[in-house]
Amino acid sequence: MTYSHRTLDHVSGMPDMATAPNEHIAESILQRAHSPDTVATILRERVKQRPLLLRPTSPDPGINARSKRQYERLQKAKAKRKSNKPKPLSAKQKRALCIYDIPKEQQKYAIYEPVHRMWCTYMREILGLSDGKRAWVDANGAGQMLVSADYHGALVEVTRSRCVSRVGLKGIVVKDTKYTFEVVTERNELKIVPKEHTLFRFEVPFEQEDGVEGVRKPLVFEIHGSQFENRAPDRANKKVKPHFDPDL
Repeated sequence: MTYSHRTLDHVSGMPDMATAPNEHIAESILQRAHSPDTVATILRERVKQRPLLLRPTSPDPGINARSKRQYERLQKAKAKRKSNKPKPLSAKQKRALCIYDIPKEQQKYAIYEPVHRMWCTYMREILGLSDGKRAWVDANGAGQMLVSADYHGALVEVTRSRCVSRVGLKGIVVKDTKYTFEVVTERNELKIVPKEHTLFRFEVPFEQEDGVEGVRKPLVFEIHGSQFENRAPDRANKKVKPHFDPDL
């Protein structure tokens, strides 16, 4: 495909086909910056011999029209199901609806006493005390178990804290968040205790055996809340190494 100048006849105003030059419009422009040989090469390779790409008018014979229509119907149905599916609530909506808040009528110490007994059985199993043969644990063997344990239902007591008013607070853990323990006290009060710079104490009693005189003293543990600043599901798979705590 080539382009050519057309001159106008001064009499009729129509283009004069007899005086139309054969020189390409791009050739005159290229001659301003390149030599004649370079102009001929660029004009031949970039203009005259340049392929003209056309859009195909017929479908690809390798594509099955029936399969294509079926695939499109499935995609539309999938998109429709996805649009009808309710979206999960955001964190702001959950706080507005108070989903994770414990109602006032359920903040009773007696409600969570059976949960505490279940938690004691759970702790005896993970510490290997359920068979009654083992009467002690060491820090190397029980440390990782205590770190990864679940403390919902534990009866904890604050023994040390930077906030003096929290020392002596005792209750059953009803919610274990990333930075706090929420406990219900014997006075049926819900208290939120930060984990940071706080030392907690809890006991794991031995199971009562029939025909055995005397009662063995429970095992007493103390944990540093700063080392438990993780969500309970995340803490279950976390590997914790012993190290020096500068806050002590």
